[in-house]
Amino acid sequence: MVIKPKVRGFICTNAHPVGCAESVAQQIAYVKEQGDLGEGPKNVLVIGSSTGYGLASRITAAFGYGANTLGVCFEKAPTERKTGTAGWYNTAAFHKQAEQAGLYADTLNGDAFSNEMKEDVIAKLKENMGNVDLVVYSLASPRRTDPATGVTYKSTLKPVGQEYTTKTYDTDKDKVHEVTLEPANDEEIHNTIKVMGGEDWELWMDALADAGVLAENCKTTAYTYIGKELTWPIYGQATIGKAKEDLDRAAAAIIGKHSDLLVEAHVSSLKALVTQASSAIPVMPLYISLIYQVMKEEGTHEGCIEQIYGLFNTCLYGDNPTLDEANRYRMDGKETNDATQAKIKALWDQVTQENFHELSDYAGYHHEFLKLFGFDIDSVDYDADVDPQVSW
Repeated sequence: MVIKPKVRGFICTNAHPVGCAESVAQQIAYVKEQGDLGEGPKNVLVIGSSTGYGLASRITAAFGYGANTLGVCFEKAPTERKTGTAGWYNTAAFHKQAEQAGLYADTLNGDAFSNEMKEDVIAKLKENMGNVDLVVYSLASPRRTDPATGVTYKSTLKPVGQEYTTKTYDTDKDKVHEVTLEPANDEEIHNTIKVMGGEDWELWMDALADAGVLAENCKTTAYTYIGKELTWPIYGQATIGKAKEDLDRAAAAIIGKHSDLLVEAHVSSLKALVTQASSAIPVMPLYISLIYQVMKEEGTHEGCIEQIYGLFNTCLYGDNPTLDEANRYRMDGKETNDATQAKIKALWDQVTQENFHELSDYAGYHHEFLKLFGFDIDSVDYDADVDPQVSW
């Protein structure tokens, strides 16, 4: 079939297998171009491995360090009439490239929050890989079922304490407008922490340790975004921020509980990028369009693979990692420094419906959005007939 993008609101409901494969190939090529990275991980588990920062982590581990990788994701397979999800095609492309490079790679598809998935991963590790020395936690989900109680919790994107009025950009209507968000109640805050906080990260590390498949001196990291003043009311100081604070608690708990194995646990704060998750958050499409404009002018813009390569090279396996007061790795300094933020704030104050496309890099934002699903890549012929049924 000929596959064209079907965009609805902040999501694309289809994906292009050839485009996704090309995107994966470009990220692999970037890592290979960096040369020998030296000592690093050997057996890596990536929880949330099929898109964005999780996929970039898997690529960096495999093609930067020659690591065996096991991924966990939740993706839809293609049929004769419907494409699979982008994550499905990304994973298929990664498997193919890993096999050609002689690297072990396997992926389990299902609910990462469930006890059953944890058991399946442990069985796979014991059968094929052995003990893991790096666990990357990169899940983004709007809901989670607690495996202990069976209760399903849904996250909420709301400010905490008081309502918040700000500018936003509606990608569907191509419109800059004001939006007022009502404050979250205590139940909504609690539910968001249950979905997006550190509880499941802890459960994963506990399960792996109890099963005897964590290597001594194992490293683990969970990804977060902290941001600065413009995004704090909807991110850092909102329901998402409360959940992200719980990641800090979980990191400390993991270190304490698994001190016998000398486990290192850090939250990693990364820069704002176009991802399937960030596209759904009010304010972020406008903010990211502006930071792309500023950071490209400064020559400091980075995508997922550049950020994650830097995280591995300078923090996870670097001699002098950048840590903040909360013991987090910080890879967001090129975005959050005062000089860059001042430029973004000046644009934010000026931007209107009339000048949005002039002041922002929405063209770059939209390109990156489409690229998430395998579209708008120069080297791909989107008029060609392709088979959507790609297997792992």
